[in-house]
Amino acid sequence: MLGFRQTDRLRREFEALTLGHLDGLYGAALRLTRNERDAEDLVQDAMLRAYRFFDKFERGTNVRAWLFKILTNTFINKYRRRVKEREVVDAAASEGLHPQMISSPHAQQAPGPEELVVDQLLSDNVLKAIDELPIDFRMVVMLADLQDFSYKEIADVLDCPVGTVMSRLFRGRRMLQKQLHAYAVEQGIIAAPSAAHEEDAKVLELKRHVR
Repeated sequence: MLGFRQTDRLRREFEALTLGHLDGLYGAALRLTRNERDAEDLVQDAMLRAYRFFDKFERGTNVRAWLFKILTNTFINKYRRRVKEREVVDAAASEGLHPQMISSPHAQQAPGPEELVVDQLLSDNVLKAIDELPIDFRMVVMLADLQDFSYKEIADVLDCPVGTVMSRLFRGRRMLQKQLHAYAVEQGIIAAPSAAHEEDAKVLELKRHVR
């Protein structure tokens, strides 16, 4: 068993490395559970689990990613069963990845119409739209766009291939943009598309499926 001094030293080291990430963990937990009390419980459970396995943490590695991995695993193993939420959208499975939909630290692309829409919306509306995404896509969008994790970090956190992360992020952002675009039109932030524009879009969509 650990002595008192060793236990106290371990606790202080744990707090020094982890407490600064509590706000980010709570924000992520709130996006996952969509309930303040459940989010608090999820963070508490995740932190207790992190402390319990702190001796397994490799010093000098990414403690933030390690904490988020524990948080998401705790959610998947416990809270996800509680809410019985397991939605996977397959409608876009056949769609290819578009370069403008994949973020890259080396890409210097002009913002598209959807990105301009996002910039003009209040953050609470963006968060509400994220909360309405199916959970698999919500997790990836939350980690990428709210927590600024890289593809590789997200893949490590969710224990899935980088390609899966990219696909889910693309599809999740696509769904998110549709929701935000509808809200922006409703609020008058952008003009509704004309009938001619809608007809042209339908023709293009039909041609794409015919191919």
